[in-house]
Amino acid sequence: MRKIVAFEHMTLDGYVSSGKGMGFEWTNRAYDAELSAYAQHIQEDFDLPVYGRETYLGMYGYWSTQPTAESTPVEREHAEWVNAVEKIVVSTTLASADWNNTRLVRGNLAEEFGALKEQAAGTIAIYASPKLVHSFLELGLIDEFRVVVHPVVIGGGTPLFPAGTELDLRLEESRSFAAGATYLRYGVA
Repeated sequence: MRKIVAFEHMTLDGYVSSGKGMGFEWTNRAYDAELSAYAQHIQEDFDLPVYGRETYLGMYGYWSTQPTAESTPVEREHAEWVNAVEKIVVSTTLASADWNNTRLVRGNLAEEFGALKEQAAGTIAIYASPKLVHSFLELGLIDEFRVVVHPVVIGGGTPLFPAGTELDLRLEESRSFAAGATYLRYGVA
């Protein structure tokens, strides 16, 4: 049985999107080579990336044009993977999903992702997409959170957990990085 993981970058005050631009411009300060290399470990079991509409459009706009001559080895490896792997975008407003190997899911998340969880395969990973994470939380579909906490407070935006969320979590892994970020992996108890 597969699990569904929410993979997020979060501010110390609990926000995963600033609501400005792509929403995660605040990650730049602590996203260094050490964290970039460790991100490969964080994602090593992912085989089905899932995006909400806004994240999909940003990821598609960037990664579909990668790698380039200026790409680092880590960026090059991720670009090759993400452009080749099957992907899902969840949206009720997109007319199509134009990134290669991308399937558009318009609704019925419990049925669609419940069936995907029953398959014998790797981990389903929601990348960023806080509104989609909120929907999955409401449906009880998330099995694990992999969160990189950044040493920044932005004072507002979209939180990882909407008001009223109650979860019991168990710490499965943690690591601190020299630039100030901390990685936390929590399973839903």
